[in-house]
This record gives sequence, C-alpha cells and structure tokens, in this order.
Amino acid sequence: MPTPLPSLPPLPTVTRLASVTVVRHGESEANVRYRRAVETGEVSVPEGRSEDTPLTGRGEEQAAALGRWLAAVEDGPELVVCSPYARARRTWEIAAGEYGERAAPPVVVEERVRDRENGVFALHSPPAWRAADPQEWARRERSEEWTYRPPGGESLADVALRVRGLLGDLDAVAAGRRVLVVAHDAVALAVAYVLEGLGAPVPDRPQVANASVSRWHNAGGRLVPGVWNSTGHL
Repeated sequence: MPTPLPSLPPLPTVTRLASVTVVRHGESEANVRYRRAVETGEVSVPEGRSEDTPLTGRGEEQAAALGRWLAAVEDGPELVVCSPYARARRTWEIAAGEYGERAAPPVVVEERVRDRENGVFALHSPPAWRAADPQEWARRERSEEWTYRPPGGESLADVALRVRGLLGDLDAVAAGRRVLVVAHDAVALAVAYVLEGLGAPVPDRPQVANASVSRWHNAGGRLVPGVWNSTGHL
C-alpha cells in the first residue's frame, strides 16, 4: 500500500476583489422540460440549441425580483459579468431594468461563465439520454460526477478550470470592485470550489435554485463565503 501523503488544509485564494456574487438565471423553459421528463419518463429532445433557451414567465418574474433586491442593497455590484446564453442575458436585462432612474452597473458578456456543455447530449433529459445511448449513460452512472465528461462536452472540473482563469483575470482588471456573475448552476459550484483555495476537496453537487444568490466578501485578501443559494429576495 502506498504511504498516504500529508494533507494540508486548502491554501486560500488571494484576491483584491471586494466581493463576488453569483446569480443563477431565472427559470428557463429547459428547466421545466427537464423536471417534467424526469417525472414522466419523456424521451423526446427539443430542436434548437441550449444557448437559445428562453426564460419562462416565472423566470422573468424571478429576474425582476432579483433586480429590485440588487438595486436596493447598499453594497450592490459595480461590474456585471454575464454568460452569453440567452437565459442569463435576459435575466440581467430584466434585473437591470429594475434600477429605475439609477444607472445599472456596466456589463460584460464573457464566454467563460457559459453553462456546462453536454456535447452530443445537449438538451437531453436523463430519460432521453438513457434511451439515446444506454452504454454511455451506464458509463456516466459509473463515473465520478466531478470528472465525467460526455462526448463533445465538459466535466465540472473543466468548468472550474475556466472559472479559475476568469477570477484571476478579474483580480487584475477589477481590483477593489464588487463583481456580480450572472450565469448557471455549474458556474456557481465552480466559483465556490475555486475560492475555497488550492487543494480544496472536490465538492458535492448541491442544487442551486433559479435566481438564487451566492456571495463571497473580501476579508484580509481572501474571499470568504457569506450566503449560498439564497432565495430570500424572491
């Protein structure tokens, strides 16, 4: 048996960012289809691209509630980094409209906070995926969630890699600023993992609610967690 390596606690990520807040987009039509398929076993796959999935009416209401909350908090965002996916861009568009006469913070659209890509199984619910390729579904079931990469797609570890690069770039170009990321559940999980520090354990994948808020604030050069998956503003 190999000798176990000595284990250190995670080495903190040092940053000059004042805070990072991650918001998942409001409820999308794909979210509704996914839940329905899991409940009913429906195996059909919609046409189109995941990137173009719109919000539902409920998702738009969630985005508006998010915007009212952001406009009211004293330490709201000074810079917004938004996923290029339609559901995230629409979430911020609606939220920004709730600032009223006040100017909403500037926004940059950044591909590194796009959703996790499922490759050939994009827009597939679990029943549809299982029906389309039982062998690949079985491989997925045998694999670790953090490292499983569907054909042509990404693992959660891949998402964390691009998020790590983005956070480093933000430290260089937005030092001292409060940053809001409008993105997806995989991105929220990746941010939490990266900010835990070098050598952090691989996280479980907790559910991140639509339009939820997760936030980290700077304490002594390290971004420490404040709230996770909060929906009180809704």
